[in-house]
Amino acid sequence: MRLDRRRPACYMKLKMRDTSGYLREAALAALIIIGLGAAARSQTPSPSPTATPGFSDIFIVNVKNERDGIRFSQPVKITTFAGYNNQPSFLPDGRGILYTSIRAKQADIYRYDLRSGATSQVTNTPESEYSPTLMPDGKNVSVVRVEADGTQRLWKFSLNGGQPSLILEHIKPVGYHLWIDDHTLALFILGAKAKPNSLQIVDVPTERAEVIAENPGRILRLIPHQNRLSFVHKISDQEWIIKAFDLKTRKIAPLINTFPGVEDYAWTPAGILLMAKDAKLFKWNPAVDQDWEQIVDFSQAGLKRITRITVSPKGDRIAMVVLQDAGR
Repeated sequence: MRLDRRRPACYMKLKMRDTSGYLREAALAALIIIGLGAAARSQTPSPSPTATPGFSDIFIVNVKNERDGIRFSQPVKITTFAGYNNQPSFLPDGRGILYTSIRAKQADIYRYDLRSGATSQVTNTPESEYSPTLMPDGKNVSVVRVEADGTQRLWKFSLNGGQPSLILEHIKPVGYHLWIDDHTLALFILGAKAKPNSLQIVDVPTERAEVIAENPGRILRLIPHQNRLSFVHKISDQEWIIKAFDLKTRKIAPLINTFPGVEDYAWTPAGILLMAKDAKLFKWNPAVDQDWEQIVDFSQAGLKRITRITVSPKGDRIAMVVLQDAGR
């Protein structure tokens, strides 16, 4: 089934209760880009399930909450370049998406406009940039930058152009990041010298870091309407748990186990947790659900493996990264 932006929206309706009320892949991509033969750093327990940056596309699904359930539109592919397209991030106004794309052996940040369907390049540097995130000031985009010597640090680019600048000089290697407020970051820090990866809370002005947990997953999210952030805690190869860290009390509480080998998830604005397994999307409402509940199967639309999901600020769209066959 061919999906493109020219196809009219067709909605699939599902009966369910109303839900309204480390950069491991970047490090591996960098190794490919610069032609190094060294093996990628391992993690304990097992690393993120991504082996190499394969062919992937970003799809958008429109979401409508109705009295008797939720309607999902047919997935629409927004990326046309055949290669690595990943790490989508909605802009706060919901009108655009930032994402990472590797083109001509170079990882840069691109922006897709949801109204016009136009794609524009945000960064164009000799280095590689990953994990684009609009900063709290609304004027800059923070990225994990793989520098010429392989160092991974957090940088920022102005949306108005100009030279990039460092956000954190001494904290490295940064894998993933989440802005808690305008001066506080949650960071996925890659382990070194047999040390495991770690989740750290960092005060940006002083670069003072507090280690919260070891062996976190790559997805860090703020929980809607709460003063908590969530992360996947990889207890062992067989046990991965989504947990919540209270930013005030500094206590950690378990939420729900992930599917085996799955670490990507997202929150809706209503506080509903979403997770994908293969072509299926599941939800977990902390208030009423005991376990994951399937809400839609996108296999009918030709999707096979959804690896990442993110929800728009209004909850009216979902962006999904889908692995594709290299010979498509």
